Amino acid sequence: MKILVTGAAGFIGFHLCKKLLQEDHRVVGLDNINDYYEVSLKYSRLKELGILQEDVQVFNKQTKSTLNKNFSFVRMHLEDYENLSKFFEIQGFDIVCNLAAQAGVRYSLENPEAYIDSNVVGFLNILECCRHNKIKHLLYASSSSVYGENEKAPFSVTDNVDHPISLYAATKKSNELMAHTYSHLFNIPTTGLRFFTVYGPWGRPDMALFLFTRAIDEGEPIKVFNHGKMSRDFTYIDDIINGIEIVLNNPPKKNRDNKSVPYRLSNIGNGSPESLGDFIAAIEQSLSKEAKRDYLPMQPGDVPRTWADVSDLEKMGYKSTVSIEQGVKKFVEWYKIYYKK
Repeated sequence: MKILVTGAAGFIGFHLCKKLLQEDHRVVGLDNINDYYEVSLKYSRLKELGILQEDVQVFNKQTKSTLNKNFSFVRMHLEDYENLSKFFEIQGFDIVCNLAAQAGVRYSLENPEAYIDSNVVGFLNILECCRHNKIKHLLYASSSSVYGENEKAPFSVTDNVDHPISLYAATKKSNELMAHTYSHLFNIPTTGLRFFTVYGPWGRPDMALFLFTRAIDEGEPIKVFNHGKMSRDFTYIDDIINGIEIVLNNPPKKNRDNKSVPYRLSNIGNGSPESLGDFIAAIEQSLSKEAKRDYLPMQPGDVPRTWADVSDLEKMGYKSTVSIEQGVKKFVEWYKIYYKK
């Protein structure tokens, strides 16, 4: 199959490209390589895929991998519908994995326009390109943030999610509604995955694991919000990729359960939340250093707990296998190598 992965220079997109290439799929990566976090990490991920920094300085130019004949990359904005639509027409994709988005709950308070441009306008352009090019399955990234301050646990895709508490969450909820509309009107099979706190090697520097590891390693205090009374459904990257693959190969079909629309929403997480204290303890153990804690109140747009009900994915064969201790250890090992600690 020929598969487009948007957000290919990002954390999840990079790992998905690697896995798909291992299975001999033809993969095209797309990313705008923005500077939301350190661009050098994005270029390093691309280098692992055989794409050199000097070869991707021009937008809308396709570059072939030096390491794998089945991989190529193009630097492009999803908001650029003219070039995106031409690219779709030329490539003839079977499947689209849209993992490109402006991420981060807290950053959406500072730069709301970036979220509308990438997450709403960009996603609409993806839908339009899928509509006009007979895509067999569109898989896209939603987020656990759509649950907002949901008090019922675990979080289920049948729960009401009409009260987002961040603009980021609102854009992800809008993606789900837009996808349903296109599935209904144009019979496009779409699957939205609500990701729950993904972590692991090559992870984002703005995420807690990266921030905490760096601070503890350098003897700096870590910011512990809500005075430590937080828990998250931390999900290791390999489990996430395995889950994506299962869904990718099982596009939704029309049936009574989804009211004759080829549309699916699924949580993808560990299925068991970990306290922030245990999370920090795992980092301390892996670094053999003790954290200095700076306890702070809850930040606007944040939530005290996430917990995924993954029963529907489990019925398809999904299983989370990596413990928080194992996953954090693997991240710290990568971190020390990458930063030559």
